[in-house]
Amino acid sequence: MDVAHGAAIRAENLGMKGPRGWVFRGITLDASPGALIAVEGASGSGRTCLLLALTGRMKPTEGWAEVAGHRVPRKMAAVRRISALGPVPDVTDLDPSLTVAEQLRERALLRRRYDGPVRALLRPRAERAARTRSAVSAALDLVGLDLDTLPKGPRTSVRMLERLEELRLSLALALLADPQLVAVDDLDLKLSPAERDEAWELLRTIAASGVTVLAVCSEAPSDAIRVPVPSSAGQNLAPDPAARPGATEHTAPAQPQDAPGDGTDTGVDSTDPPEHRVDPPGPDHPTDELPQQDTTQEGAAGAITEAGRA
Repeated sequence: MDVAHGAAIRAENLGMKGPRGWVFRGITLDASPGALIAVEGASGSGRTCLLLALTGRMKPTEGWAEVAGHRVPRKMAAVRRISALGPVPDVTDLDPSLTVAEQLRERALLRRRYDGPVRALLRPRAERAARTRSAVSAALDLVGLDLDTLPKGPRTSVRMLERLEELRLSLALALLADPQLVAVDDLDLKLSPAERDEAWELLRTIAASGVTVLAVCSEAPSDAIRVPVPSSAGQNLAPDPAARPGATEHTAPAQPQDAPGDGTDTGVDSTDPPEHRVDPPGPDHPTDELPQQDTTQEGAAGAITEAGRA
């Protein structure tokens, strides 16, 4: 893991509207690199859609945002390349059938094959394995996850992990992509007050390393940059007659499940999902944009699931 700096984030009057009303609206933000940003709101307020918009995974319909100098919505592909998703339900869920070591190794294979530079494939196998081990070790150290302390060590099944252990593993996987921005959804879900404090301390550690952290929560700590999302954004608004019908699902190419290994049980992030399109590129859809997601408070879950398939 070799992060040079975090991503500065700016937003002005950012909003997203679907056929039944606003998902979120009027979001303004100015955060420096390495900041800890808390998107605060009730469940169903559109806070997850805001997180996905600021990481280039969903297209806003009003205002603008700028992440590491890349303007949203016009440069969403560039934003996806420098951002990574930690735990986001229905988008980056861990595979409960895998062990922790297998989850890490799978990410390593996917990143080396699809996200890494082509010249990296020309390096000797031993060198590639050493680089992978080094990157994984650095990420695990940063998130404070010691595999030897798990019930069965690296062979511990993902389904056996506690909530905080899942959080640490998901963040380690995200950090392996060397992102400038890491995003976490529902940070305080199913956590006791003591565990919540521990989770925020984990995010502070990541932010202190230079990576900008964006976290969705129901209650933000006092030292975070607070971005409130009103819970009434998508309620009681008439349908927008100009809104397009729901997007047609396009299934992304299947990823390989097995690939020749290099003797390591560790892995790297593949958090930058391929784009999916509905309309052909044109004046209204530049080639590095995603189509508008028609989401409301009622339909946000379907749009999030769509983003996860992309």
